[in-house]
Amino acid sequence: MSRARGKRRPGVHGIASACVVVLGCGDNHRVVDAANDAAADFSFFVTSYTGLQRLSGNTSGFGGDLRFGETGPGAGLRGADKICAALAETSMTGAGAKTWRAFLSASDDGTGHQVDAIDRIGQGPWYDRVGRLLAPSVVDLLNARPANGDLTIRDDFPNEDGVPNHDPNGAGDVDNHDMLTGSNAFGRLYAANATCLDWTAATGDVTTEGRPQVGHSWPRFGGGGGGGGGGGFPDGGLPFPGDGGVPPPRDGGFMPPDGGFPPPPDGGVGPGGGIGDVNDWKSALTESGCAPGVNLIETGGPDPNANTVGNGGGYGGFYCFGFKP
Repeated sequence: MSRARGKRRPGVHGIASACVVVLGCGDNHRVVDAANDAAADFSFFVTSYTGLQRLSGNTSGFGGDLRFGETGPGAGLRGADKICAALAETSMTGAGAKTWRAFLSASDDGTGHQVDAIDRIGQGPWYDRVGRLLAPSVVDLLNARPANGDLTIRDDFPNEDGVPNHDPNGAGDVDNHDMLTGSNAFGRLYAANATCLDWTAATGDVTTEGRPQVGHSWPRFGGGGGGGGGGGFPDGGLPFPGDGGVPPPRDGGFMPPDGGFPPPPDGGVGPGGGIGDVNDWKSALTESGCAPGVNLIETGGPDPNANTVGNGGGYGGFYCFGFKP
């Protein structure tokens, strides 16, 4: 467990802005200690759009194929972990040497065994790039929004630079919260067809590759992420006929016929498809497909006639955790 500390003043590159203040006080030891704390604790982030663009060499990102040079059984998970390490290193020199794990479930880890995302990431606690606590334990993490962490990031998870991802460039909020997980509300495999063939496929053929399950890095309604849209509706721009101004139900306002996304009876917890708890960072809805694609403008939920990982509001991002034994 990391020792308790006061909040640091966040900057675009984390501890740098705080160091300037401390140096002005002439206490070099405090600068070193603060920097070491940040490096030791850095253990969570959302992969940024610009980071995935850079690593993939594609303006549309990786899509559902996260192998990143890995081959053979289990390549999708190993490649995703490598992506996490590469982005961590870019943000903080030396951080890439840690054991990073992507929060992704899979039907086969390469040895014939199911992989549940929640079992990949250690026991916590997890801190962002600038030392803010996401959650102290797995129990706290397994809520729709993490409990007992820093409230400033609970409803808007930060990227690898510690920047709240809903407004990554300071130019205004964008609709980018769909994060690949392949997981249910318990962080376990949602369904065999919800992982883009265990994160190795990106053609967009939904018949063979399925549709990936995603969580929301900021909540669909209210909170730090707001509704992601306008239009005067309480659901952020997605009118729910006949609701008389009452906020839409658990399925996000997509009542049948919704074009192929009926709300499952399990609320998004078990196999099936559809829209569950749209506030859940682990399992909110089923995206359109596995092809690379970016949509950062609010247009409603995923289009069942589309086939990209970002169609419902995203770019194929995912969560990275530092594994702590």
